Amino acid sequence: MKPILSKAQLGYMKAKTKFEDKSKVLEKKIEETAKVQEVTQEVMETLVVETGFHEAFNALRNAENELIDWSHITMKHEKTYKDNKKAIEDMYAKLDTDPQMRARIIQLAMKVR
Repeated sequence: MKPILSKAQLGYMKAKTKFEDKSKVLEKKIEETAKVQEVTQEVMETLVVETGFHEAFNALRNAENELIDWSHITMKHEKTYKDNKKAIEDMYAKLDTDPQMRARIIQLAMKVR
C-alpha cells in the first residue's frame, strides 16, 4: 500500500522532478553551446533562463519552503517534539544559515506521515 503524502510533500516531489529535468536540459544546452562558442557568464545566464532552469529552481525553493513550514506545524503535535522542543526549534532556526541543516529537515519532512 502506498503511503499517503501531504499536499506539501507532493508539491515538493513534483518541483524536484521538474528541477532535475530542467537541469538535464541545461547541461545538454551547455555542452552543445560549448562546441560552437565560449560559455561566458552572459551566455550561461541566457541558457539558464531559456531552458526554464531558473523558473524550476524558484519553484523548487518555494516548494521546499512550503514543505518545511508544513513539517514544522505538523511536528508540533508529536510527542517527540514536546520531548525535544529546544533541539528541534534550534534545527529550524538554522534553516537559512546552514544548507546541510536545510537538507536534513527536508529529508525528515518527507518521512513524516
